[in-house]
Amino acid sequence: MEFDSNKPIYLQIADAICNRILQGELKEEDRIPSVREYGAQIGVNPNTVARTYDTLTDQGVIYNKRGIGFFVAENAAATIRKEAKGKFLKEDLPNFAEKARLLDITKEEIIKLLF
Repeated sequence: MEFDSNKPIYLQIADAICNRILQGELKEEDRIPSVREYGAQIGVNPNTVARTYDTLTDQGVIYNKRGIGFFVAENAAATIRKEAKGKFLKEDLPNFAEKARLLDITKEEIIKLLF
């Protein structure tokens, strides 16, 4: 996994896990690798993975079955979509719209590219 130096690694790992859930690679109740396993797979410190798992647990995306491991939570994809949609509408879309205005990109050009 390649990391961007502008964003904390634990959040990048969380995004990657969320993307796998949204793409259907990980489904509800699927077990995800242990902190140590995943750290070894992607070449990061297990403490970083633990922080990722804590964040995803707090968001309701995964949960821990004590002594067994971490699993994808029920309705994880819906939870991720709701959070991402809110962020997109509040942060990303206004930035995109402003940049489009500055560059004189028309609605028609945007619609043509999107559809």
